[in-house]
Amino acid sequence: MIKKSLLLFAIATVVASYYIFDLGQVLNFEYLKSQQSTLNEYYLANKVKTISIYSGIYIIMAMLSLPGATIMTIAGGAIFGLVTGTILVSFASTIGATMAMINCRYLFRNAFQEKLKPIMKKVNHGVEKDGALFLFMSRLSPVFPFFLVNAAFAKTYIGIITYAFVSQIGMLPGTAVFVNAGTQISKLESLSGILSLNMILAFALLGVFPLISKNLVEHLKRRKNRMKSKKPMHYDYNMVVIGGGSGGLVSAYIAAAVKAKVALIEKHKMGGDCLNTGCVPSKAIIRSAKMLYYAERAKEWGFDSAEIKYDFAKVMDRVHNVIKKIEPHDSVERYSELGVNVYEGEAKILDPYRVEVNGEILTTKNIVVATGARPLVPPIPGIEQVNPLTSDTLWNMRELPKRLVVVGGGPIGCELAQTFSRFGSHVTILEGMNRLLLKEDKEVSGAVREKFETEGITVLTGHMVEGFKNEHGSKVVTCNCKPDKLNIEADEIIMALGRKANVTGFGLEELGVEIRKNGTIEADNFLRTNYPNIYAVGDVTGPYQFTHFAAHQAWYAAVNSLFSPFKKFKTDYRVIPWTTFTDPEVARVGINEQEALEEGLDFEITRYGLDDLDRAIADGEDSGFVKVITPKGKDTILGATIVGAHAGDLLAEFVLAMKYGLGLNKILGTIHAYPTMGEANKYLAGNWKKAHAPEGLLNWVKKFHSWRR
Repeated sequence: MIKKSLLLFAIATVVASYYIFDLGQVLNFEYLKSQQSTLNEYYLANKVKTISIYSGIYIIMAMLSLPGATIMTIAGGAIFGLVTGTILVSFASTIGATMAMINCRYLFRNAFQEKLKPIMKKVNHGVEKDGALFLFMSRLSPVFPFFLVNAAFAKTYIGIITYAFVSQIGMLPGTAVFVNAGTQISKLESLSGILSLNMILAFALLGVFPLISKNLVEHLKRRKNRMKSKKPMHYDYNMVVIGGGSGGLVSAYIAAAVKAKVALIEKHKMGGDCLNTGCVPSKAIIRSAKMLYYAERAKEWGFDSAEIKYDFAKVMDRVHNVIKKIEPHDSVERYSELGVNVYEGEAKILDPYRVEVNGEILTTKNIVVATGARPLVPPIPGIEQVNPLTSDTLWNMRELPKRLVVVGGGPIGCELAQTFSRFGSHVTILEGMNRLLLKEDKEVSGAVREKFETEGITVLTGHMVEGFKNEHGSKVVTCNCKPDKLNIEADEIIMALGRKANVTGFGLEELGVEIRKNGTIEADNFLRTNYPNIYAVGDVTGPYQFTHFAAHQAWYAAVNSLFSPFKKFKTDYRVIPWTTFTDPEVARVGINEQEALEEGLDFEITRYGLDDLDRAIADGEDSGFVKVITPKGKDTILGATIVGAHAGDLLAEFVLAMKYGLGLNKILGTIHAYPTMGEANKYLAGNWKKAHAPEGLLNWVKKFHSWRR
């Protein structure tokens, strides 16, 4: 801190001296013209000394962003000539700019990175990917101020050597123009001859040129990838979709609806994870477990007692019956009737135009990859000894485990832990981080944890699993919970550590489709891969892994692939809701409090407790809250979090409001039926209005009513 203070003091001293002693008086066009012959004579008599003094002054001015760089550049041409002047100015300006960036980075980068973590995370990703290009663009164009570029890039992690090299190349054209003007200084009457509007516009266009070039290069690269394969004279299909989950089904549905010829390939079960192993079975078993929970609370509703006898195998039968009841919505028969040619088998992408299935080669103008994801099972030592369950495999269980360990405190782990606990399993949930549901606010995590613990679930956060073993018929989980280790015995273990995209085994590797570091397919804003006619949707590309998100992407992939280049749409990721179906439910859209703090936003929080809501009280569900983030003094909804019964249903109103720019005042002015849970949203809007009541005006209104009495 002392070193930073000393550096700031030194910089401030030099800058102050510049203005106190009015050193800028010699850095103007008229003074330079009047002293040109004297400066030329001094240079001829003292070449090395003149170059050293000039370079030193230029570097200091550039480093401290002092005004006068334009005059100094022209002076370089007037004194040293075009070649020598361009070389000197190029190196001096680059050294000065780099030193300015280094100083600014040393003083401010850590603070910026910490205070604006989410924003800077996105900026860092952009700089890592295209930082050199954007630096080059900003250096080419005078539209971007010299000092601003230094300050902006100082907050990032761009390499110093990269910064210096790209800056020097980017500034070279402008440097040459101004140095050349200096060689003609005797013919110039003022700076306006150089800094004309046409000249500025020309440089601005020059700055945009790299971006145009980049897009053109990417377009040609995509075309080149596709041109490696022989293009068919005619296509069997407008679109071939690989994967019969949410993303694939919606893509095929839309294609068929607009009368395109489409094929859908599914190697396992239509409906994908959502129908067969995810959303549908999990919500079915959660509902059954809730019936048991209601029975335990019978006295709260005025009953002396309520006893439910059940066979766990029959509960699982019901789960499979629910799947069967919904299956027709996603069936081969239904999609065949819609006009989709459904193939049941493994797909193999041979090239951008050909997909093989069951020995048949289908030619297609476009391919949509919707292969989803699978549970992530890390290679933890001993895992093969315990044969853990996952959200894919647990639906074959016929007996309730007496002791269950759930590894992972995210949405899937929390939902399953509470469900099995309500059936009677002794459940331990292990989470390596310091709380459950890490993406939610701390009070949300706290509310869920408190409910879990009151229901008898053992919640162990900060417990990282180190290994597994099988001892005397029991499965043992070993955790590192510093400073000790803990061994937990279980009859069954469920791994719930997230999901891994399915990107291998069907031709992407051989084709060279780009994969991100996190294992998902790289796709642009139009959902195109590095092949312009191969699109990716859903869990296989992200960034979210929700059924409704995959369906949302599917519309864009279908429309863009079928109607491009005549019409295409950038995928809209602005308003994405989600719900964790624990009890209480946790529903969210937009940013939450912890993200608003990390982003350094000037915001306020409005709350409404469900313990005050008539319908919630009548239903015995009067716990939880609605919380909305808005900008200071405005009713614009930046995000909403709801914890409580039917939270996912209550969230829909805020999703609609955010999508179409409606604020809390509009919600307050909307009639909500009484008594419903939906009134909670209106009462929250009322709380916001009350907090922003115009007190001054109300005082005058009070006096008005007093006068009338």
